[in-house]
Amino acid sequence: QVRLVESGGDSVQAGGSLRLSCVASGSIYSTNCMAWFRQAPGKEREGVAAIYFGGGDPYYADSVKGRFTLSQDDAENTMYLQMNSLKPEDTAMYYCAAGHVGPAWYRQGDFAYWGQGTQVTVSS
Repeated sequence: QVRLVESGGDSVQAGGSLRLSCVASGSIYSTNCMAWFRQAPGKEREGVAAIYFGGGDPYYADSVKGRFTLSQDDAENTMYLQMNSLKPEDTAMYYCAAGHVGPAWYRQGDFAYWGQGTQVTVSS
């Protein structure tokens, strides 16, 4: 089992920044990928960014490239999502996910473990 706990969500104005954190505990060694997903009201959950363990650059959804940065602190088993130049359309519940997944990191069904989510609200 893997437990994921997100934090850092808040309400900000457009153009602002936030940093989300996801702390992982448990059998994280059974996974090969951690990711951020988000779900806005009335919309499907979508992949935002992901990183595979063992090296390599993070992957990003086109909608956040150049504005969001995913990073890890392996010693603390923590994944971060630095979000800059936030837009109202970034408003959503953000979820941390972990799993043993293939190359299609944006497929939420491949992730076995999920956090409870943290709310990000961006006002115009």
